[in-house]
Amino acid sequence: MPSAPLIWTPTSAAAEGFDSKNFLPARSEKGWAGIYFAPRTIRIRSGLLLYGPAESRSYFTPKMTRKVNVGLVQMSCSADVQANFRKAEAGIREAAAKGAQIVCLQELFTSLYFCDVEDPANFNLAEPIPGPSTDRLQTLAAELGVVIVASLFEKRAAGLYHNTTAILDADGSYLGKYRKMHIPDDPGYYEKYYFTPGDLGYKVFETKYAKIGVLICWDQWYPEASRITALMGAEILFYPTAIGWDVNEPDATVNQEQYDAWQTIQRSHAVANGVYVVSVNRVGREADQQFWGGSFVAKPHGSLLYLAPHNEEVVHVQELDMAVSDHIRTTWPYFRDRRIDSYQPITRRFIDE
Repeated sequence: MPSAPLIWTPTSAAAEGFDSKNFLPARSEKGWAGIYFAPRTIRIRSGLLLYGPAESRSYFTPKMTRKVNVGLVQMSCSADVQANFRKAEAGIREAAAKGAQIVCLQELFTSLYFCDVEDPANFNLAEPIPGPSTDRLQTLAAELGVVIVASLFEKRAAGLYHNTTAILDADGSYLGKYRKMHIPDDPGYYEKYYFTPGDLGYKVFETKYAKIGVLICWDQWYPEASRITALMGAEILFYPTAIGWDVNEPDATVNQEQYDAWQTIQRSHAVANGVYVVSVNRVGREADQQFWGGSFVAKPHGSLLYLAPHNEEVVHVQELDMAVSDHIRTTWPYFRDRRIDSYQPITRRFIDE
């Protein structure tokens, strides 16, 4: 092994017999560290670790440098469906102008969150998927060269409705849809009245820029959903969402704990699966709900790359370095150590025998 300190340049690396293409740079308490994927020097888990001074970092190119720019459109909605759609289109255009390649809209972005009441008139908001909204968004996606993640109220047949997200690729093609699997029924969130649980299973979509998984709002609370989607190959998990505080709740601590739990559970999905998580919520007051915004992007080890405000509309674009997932999964190999032979009990409703 060459002696430290190491000043890694293509020439010096070659002189020592190392191929710089095999290095993945990482930070360490000693400055810079490179994980070397070859059978020599000191083995650290599945990689090999070489230390060098911090100034040597600039001499190396990562083994994988694919970057993806994701756009989040956090907005308020009104009773005017067309006005909401135009606002969403403007948000997509703004995100694209900022460099977004994949743009995610919030849950049920074309309308108010109507599930706060049980009213049969609200079924008139539903539409087929593919249908008029996906047609319109396909045209926009092709014009801007962006992928669009769009949550809509799907009418599958008379009396049969789903909470569904459609995926439109950057060339305007319709890639498919995911139907929300977990349907809540709580005060202010009477979704079981409107939505049949999804029957397409968990889905991943091979877009122009990344392989993405989409889950919807209440799905956020179920680690099984994120795990399965990640095991199917999703590189980024998107969560279109509509959640907020009850304005009649007098205890501010309760409200803060609710938001913290919502954010924490999704960040845990990033950690457990070594993927980026992008959660896009609505904002503004509707009836007795103050939708808390707070859309965010979490890294594959759970830390936040971006956090939106609670009370403002915002369009944000965040760069994701896809090499980070590979690095995290290599150094924290949770997938390798899963005991799949022991998980059968999870399929039971409750283990009481």
